[in-house]
Amino acid sequence: MGKYILRRLIIALPSLLGISLILFVLLALAPGDPFGELATNSNIPPEVAAALRVKFGIDDPIFVRYLRWLVAMLQGDWGFSFASRIDVDKLILQRVPTTLFVVGSSQILALAVALPVGVYAAMRPYSVFDQIANTFAFVGFSLPTFFTGLLLILIFSVNLGWLPFVYRTDISATGWLWYWENFKQAIMPVAVLGLFQAASYTRYVRSAVLDVIRLDYVTTARSKGLGEGKVIVKHVVRNALIPVVTLVALQMPAVFGGAIITEQIFRIPGIGSLLISAILANDTPVIMAVTFVFACLVVVFNLLADIIYGWLDPRISYR
Repeated sequence: MGKYILRRLIIALPSLLGISLILFVLLALAPGDPFGELATNSNIPPEVAAALRVKFGIDDPIFVRYLRWLVAMLQGDWGFSFASRIDVDKLILQRVPTTLFVVGSSQILALAVALPVGVYAAMRPYSVFDQIANTFAFVGFSLPTFFTGLLLILIFSVNLGWLPFVYRTDISATGWLWYWENFKQAIMPVAVLGLFQAASYTRYVRSAVLDVIRLDYVTTARSKGLGEGKVIVKHVVRNALIPVVTLVALQMPAVFGGAIITEQIFRIPGIGSLLISAILANDTPVIMAVTFVFACLVVVFNLLADIIYGWLDPRISYR
């Protein structure tokens, strides 16, 4: 197992290097730079602006700047945020836990809804429950997250006043009240992301279970006298989850993309909102670091999916 994980990480290194190079070149070729506004500021002398550009190597060749950034990043120096005036690594470490909490909770909610609903709908195809589940699934992944988020804010925050619509990190409560306040403010963003993903997962779970439930080994298990619950859990669901795990791994970039929009709607201080503010401020070091962190998270989730394959399917061995 350890050798397999190490080999997969080594294979992922060229992908991460390629992603970082493409991002760096695109940002370098984009119009504007962090010191562009200094040219229009009459309070800053031209020689000071020129000295800053020389200090940070803004006018150096792109490849030289990329190598300088790559070497510094490998040494733990992710750069300096021109907008926030603090180190980029400290800025990201402040935001990553919040994003991982929202994304992780939404994925748990999505799977907790999709697995039982999809399995039950596949066991009773074309029944009333199946028709209702399919209808809600189609509606769920047809509505974009920004619309669902605004709708929940309008209903539960503006009209009913039950839930806060701004995510706060400076809650002054202590003890159980602190946990309750954090739970309340996380309900809507987690529900927006989780139910959107659950709609898609439900369809795939239903399709995968329908494919497996007709196979010969399921019929053999039933003919041996095994209970229906054991047949479904041990023989049907376990094998049907293999394509679902693939889907979850492939959906992670879309999940993080949806998290960026959700964080903007609910004012969540995560790396998604940090990326948007960095783009608006032309803060290149932060943009590079955040996008690179997103790429690393996608690689990690794909590695976890490969490890889960071995648990679900004994035919897969890690060599």
